[in-house]
Amino acid sequence: MSSLKGKVAVVLGASASRGTGWAVAEALAAEGAKVVVGARSFAPLQELANKIDGVAVRCDASREEDIAAMVQTAVDRYGRLDIAVNSAGLPVMGPIAAASREALQSAVDTNYFGNVFFVRYAAAAMKDGGSIVLITSASATNVVEPHFAYACAKAATDCLVKYAAVEYGPRGIRVNSILPGPILSDMTWDYYTNSQVMKRFEAEIPLRRIGMPADFADACVWLAKPGYLTGVNLQLNGGIYLNRFPRPDETDARPEDSGKPLFDRDKGG
Repeated sequence: MSSLKGKVAVVLGASASRGTGWAVAEALAAEGAKVVVGARSFAPLQELANKIDGVAVRCDASREEDIAAMVQTAVDRYGRLDIAVNSAGLPVMGPIAAASREALQSAVDTNYFGNVFFVRYAAAAMKDGGSIVLITSASATNVVEPHFAYACAKAATDCLVKYAAVEYGPRGIRVNSILPGPILSDMTWDYYTNSQVMKRFEAEIPLRRIGMPADFADACVWLAKPGYLTGVNLQLNGGIYLNRFPRPDETDARPEDSGKPLFDRDKGG
């Protein structure tokens, strides 16, 4: 019997076919869960929903009302909510010296405030017991130029996880975050498939490979099952947090040249 049969999940940030959110939704569905997927880009999202026999909801990860509506869709359609994963994020790049108020606001709107709303509405919809997983970033603990605004917002979300674990723990709701490092996905494909970039990053990763969306999908399935883990910021990045991220000037292909961030994100959810 599938391990999550009878469970209902929402996955936000799932519109990229080679992205983390997409892989998470597929993995949860493969384990028997009914899955509601959300993102701003609706056409590919509907493709995913059709593939996994789920429901697609257009959802901007920075908008409280969109997040509330997505969660309510799961409850209206399936009568419950057990699992909630937020893989959405907005890469905001640039140095501190050049950061505008607008850029800083966009970073926190999606990468922090959106997670607060996601936890709030998901937990309110859950009966006693459940799992909430927020995908944050190893840049919250290790300097990754030029991602300071994104990284600071994700660090705030990792702090949120601890407070949420305490607040919702008495109801049996577990709240954890996963901190990816480099991920080979739609958004970063051109960057990491550059052989010099790939080799430079792999040299800093103890497991000697870039992460794949399936790595994070497996972890989300594990966290979705009943367990005793909560309030944890899980460094799931092949161990790169033990070393350091290469600087942009150490590779021929720099992320700011291509407009590509270092992390897998379904931009803006």
